[in-house]
Amino acid sequence: MSKQSFKLTWTGAKAPLEAFGDALGELLWPPAGAVSLTKDDATVEDGASAWRLDAYFEDQPDMDAVNALAAEYRAGDAATEELPDIDWVAHSLEGLGVVRCGRFVLYGVHDADKLPHEDGDIPIRIDANMAFGTGHHPTTAGCLTLLNRFAGFAPKKVLDLGCGSAILAIAAAKVWKRQVLATDIDEDSVAIAAENVELNDADDYVITLAADGFNHDVIKDAAPFDFVFANILAGPLAEMAPGMAEHVAKNGRVMLAGLMTEQEAGVISAYEAAGFRMINRLDQPTWPVLLFVKS
Repeated sequence: MSKQSFKLTWTGAKAPLEAFGDALGELLWPPAGAVSLTKDDATVEDGASAWRLDAYFEDQPDMDAVNALAAEYRAGDAATEELPDIDWVAHSLEGLGVVRCGRFVLYGVHDADKLPHEDGDIPIRIDANMAFGTGHHPTTAGCLTLLNRFAGFAPKKVLDLGCGSAILAIAAAKVWKRQVLATDIDEDSVAIAAENVELNDADDYVITLAADGFNHDVIKDAAPFDFVFANILAGPLAEMAPGMAEHVAKNGRVMLAGLMTEQEAGVISAYEAAGFRMINRLDQPTWPVLLFVKS
C-alpha cells in the first residue's frame, strides 16, 4: 500500500471545520485519505480558535482545489507538512473505534477485542486503507442505519454502485444472503473492496467489478436490480437518475447518499422526474440519506 505523505492543518471554529472535513472526504477529488477534528485545548470552550482539522493525503493535493473548497467553508488557510514514510491512513484511523449502526458493527483489526458480541449483531471488519468508506463517515453510517430499519425486505438482485470499500455490499450480503454486484470507477478501490469481501467471508455472495456508472456489460446483463446503493456525490447522483430508472425493476428500491442537505432538493427532483418516489429519509444535519421506490 502506498504511504501517506502530506498533512494539511486548519484551525478555527468547530462548525465550519467539521463541515469542511466532511467535504474533503466527499467533494474533493482525489479525496483526503483521512481527516481528524480535535480540540487544541480541552480547557477552552468551543470558541473561534479551539479546534484543529488535520487532513492526510497520499500525494501533494491540488492546492487550488483545496483552497477553493476551504474558502467555500470559511476554513481559512492551511499549514502544510510533509510526513515521514508511515502509513498515516492506518495511523490516523486506529483510534476511531467500533462503529454501531443498528445491528451492523464495524471495526478494524486493532479493535477486534472490543466487539460487543450482542445477539443479532452483524460484524463487518474494515481495516484502514485508501478506499472510501470505513463506516466512520456519516454517509456510510447513515446508509447502514437506514438499511437496518427495513432489512426484512430481501431483494433478489442488488447493486452497490460506487462501492468504495464495499461496506454496503458486504452488509447487504450478510443480512439478505443475496447476490450483490459491487462496482466502482476506481480500480484500486475495487481491489480493496475484493479484499474486504474475502476478509468478511462474503465472497460467495459479492462480485466486485471496475465500471463507470452503468456502462458495463455485466451490469447491463444483470439488470434490472431490485435494490441499488449509490453513495457518491450529488452531481453524479442527479445525472444518473435516467440511467437508474433503466436499470431498476418496477417497485425496486434505490438508496442515495453523498449529497449534502442543500443539494437534496435537486437530487429529489431528478429522481421524481425519472419515475421514482421518495419513501424514507434518514435525517442527518449535513448528509441525509434518501430511499426511493420506482413507480
